[in-house]
Amino acid sequence: MAVVELQSRATVGEHLRTWRERRRMSQMALSLEAGISTRHLSFLETGRSQPSREMIMLLARHLSIPLRERNVLLVAGGFAPLYGERPFDDPGLEAARRAVNRIVRAHEPFPALAVDRHWNMICANRMVPLLLDGVAPHLLQGPAVNVLRLCLHPEGVSRRILNLRQCRDHLLERLEQQIANTADAGLVHLLEELQTYPADNTSPQARAAPPSPEYGGLVVPLHLAVGERVLNLMSTVTVFGSPMDVTVSELAIETFFPIDEASAADLRELAATL
Repeated sequence: MAVVELQSRATVGEHLRTWRERRRMSQMALSLEAGISTRHLSFLETGRSQPSREMIMLLARHLSIPLRERNVLLVAGGFAPLYGERPFDDPGLEAARRAVNRIVRAHEPFPALAVDRHWNMICANRMVPLLLDGVAPHLLQGPAVNVLRLCLHPEGVSRRILNLRQCRDHLLERLEQQIANTADAGLVHLLEELQTYPADNTSPQARAAPPSPEYGGLVVPLHLAVGERVLNLMSTVTVFGSPMDVTVSELAIETFFPIDEASAADLRELAATL
C-alpha cells in the first residue's frame, strides 16, 4: 500500500525520471529519440516546466511505458486517463473475450491458456485440466488460479516437471523481465514467493530422466510426465497488438506445442478421451 501511496504523490516529472532511469536511458538519449532538447527534458523532470498531454504521451511511447502507468502519468500531470480499464467479464470486452476463447479452443488438441498481468488464469482449453492431475486442490481454488504458483509450487505441477530447474529458471527470468518492464509491486511479491519453492525435482522419475536436449538453443522445453507418458512441449506467447484498453493490453495467451511426433500423438490420444 505504501508503494501505491508514494506513486500517487509523485509529480509527473518524478514519474518520468523514474521510468527513464528504469529504462537505463540518459536524458540525452531520450531527448534525441523524442526530438526535444535535453534542457527541456531536464526542466520537465525537475518540475520547472509542466508537460502537455501530448508531451507526456510522446515520452511515454519512447520509454515503452505500459498503458496502466501511462494513465498514472496523465493523472499526475493533471489530465484525465486515456486508457480504459474494465474487468475481463465486462460486456464492453465481449469482442476480446471471443477472440481469446477462439484462439485457446482452436489450439486443441494441444494445451493453451490465457492469463492476466499477474499470471492469473483467465481461461483454458480442454487439454489443460488433463495436465493438472495430482495437483493439490488448494492451488485450483479461489477466485484466481495463479499459473506460476500452479507450476512451481511443490504440491503443484512441479512434481511432474522432469526438467524443473531449467523451467523454473526460465519462468523466473520471464517474471523478472516483466517486473523490469512494469514495476508492478504485485509481481515483485509473487517473485519473492516463487523463489522460496524448491528448484529441483527429486522424484525417481526425474532423476532417471535423460538430460534435456538443447533443441538448437531455440526454446526452453517442458518435459512433463502425464501418467506413463512424457510430453515434450514448447510454448509461445501471444498478446494483442496496439490495444487501447489496459486489461486487454495485459492479457497473454500461452500456447503449447509438441516438440516431437510422439508427444503430438500422445496429446491427440489424450484429446480423444474428452
